[in-house]
Amino acid sequence: HSPPIEHFSDLISLPISNLSQESKLAASFEEIEMAAVAAKLQVLVACALLLLAVGCQASPFWPLEIGYYHDKCPQAEAVVKSVMEKAISQNPGNGAAMIRMLFHDCFVEGCDASVLLDPTPFSPTPEKLSPPNDPTLRGFELIDAIKDALEVACPGVVSCADIVAFAARDASCILSRGKVNFQMPSGRRDGTFSNASEPLKFLAPPTSNLSDLVASFVIKGLNTEDLVVLSGAHTIGRSHCSSFVSDHLNTPSDINGGLAAFLRGQCPADATPGGKDPTVMQDVVTSNKLDRQYYKNVLSRTVLFTSDAALMTSAETARMVVENAKIPGWWEDKFEKAMVKMAGIEVKTGYQGQIRKKCRAINH
Repeated sequence: HSPPIEHFSDLISLPISNLSQESKLAASFEEIEMAAVAAKLQVLVACALLLLAVGCQASPFWPLEIGYYHDKCPQAEAVVKSVMEKAISQNPGNGAAMIRMLFHDCFVEGCDASVLLDPTPFSPTPEKLSPPNDPTLRGFELIDAIKDALEVACPGVVSCADIVAFAARDASCILSRGKVNFQMPSGRRDGTFSNASEPLKFLAPPTSNLSDLVASFVIKGLNTEDLVVLSGAHTIGRSHCSSFVSDHLNTPSDINGGLAAFLRGQCPADATPGGKDPTVMQDVVTSNKLDRQYYKNVLSRTVLFTSDAALMTSAETARMVVENAKIPGWWEDKFEKAMVKMAGIEVKTGYQGQIRKKCRAINH
């Protein structure tokens, strides 16, 4: 047996007969070196992951998440639902107002509750005074009631932007009798900018044709199917006559003759926003239920808006209308996904924006 090797230098003086042992030792050293390299790599990977985690936490924003308030304010979503249930039981139109408010908020400055801000000397013309919102957008007092209840439960925790999203989600569930039932990710922060010129840029009017409607959705990261699906919300709520009289009633259109005659009995020919401008049900068949009836109305030409009728002006959108009208549960499933998608438009999270104390005013 060869004497033990205590030092690497001893290898130099090994006789030729010990070459096989030398080879074994060399292989052992290679294994040791490879193990050391692997250990270093593990350390480097761990460090990289740690830096990435720290970087994410330091980021000014991060994704929305389901159950965001689970630890911060466990009762948050229950409080919103409780207020919504009571409000809709008193007037189903309150639910329709919340769904519309989410749309009008998210398409302008993202889902940041900018639509809720009141005028001030420093900002005299906020979004809520813009023609697409004034005087038809309502539900501001309902948002105030929810915010007041949440400030009692968890002061300074729940954003007004999340309140709007939760309220629209709950309205959808309640008005559909539970057929539209989904979780709404949260973690939005409230914006500090609101200007009446912005809704005019991003909210397509009810007089729009299909290409204009699609373009208004695409610019916000939504697609043609989202447009068709979210238009289904027109199965609930009321509309002011001024939104359809001039282009869909006073001029030649494909509107059903029976509906046109009924509407002429309800609406003055000179209906104007803020003036003589009554309201009528958007869906006279199931007026207080969120369902697929809207698409049946589009097929029978018993819809109010030019933008509704426009869904039949392309083969692609017409096919979607037929599918939503004919297949039970088809539209409800797509509506849930489209609502979550819309409620994620240009959100402010992390260190962006603020959590307003009052939804009508920014914090100072």
